[in-house]
Amino acid sequence: MYRVASALIALMVASAPVQAEEPPASAEEGFSLLEEGAKIILRSFIDEMEPALKDMHKGLDDAMKEVGPMLGQLVEMIGDVRNYEAPEMLPNGDIIIRRKRPEGPQMPGPNGEIEI
Repeated sequence: MYRVASALIALMVASAPVQAEEPPASAEEGFSLLEEGAKIILRSFIDEMEPALKDMHKGLDDAMKEVGPMLGQLVEMIGDVRNYEAPEMLPNGDIIIRRKRPEGPQMPGPNGEIEI
């Protein structure tokens, strides 16, 4: 009886790890697990960033209320952007934007004057 009991216990102990192992996952299942992991990471990132983005949105709205009218005046003053050269930075750090010179000969004014 002792031998039968020990043989049964040995058989049960030896077969336990085999029963606990799962079959290897397929490649498609691995990709879906990676996809789920990426989704979890992105969701947590969005949850962390959402308050900061809301604060930034409010700040930009407030800034546009102040700057918006001034930008409108600037657009009226400049007119068509194609009338200007590309910006240049001078050695002292100033940035200048030159107006393009009209192409072709300049027509003299009523008294023969030429605009410089």
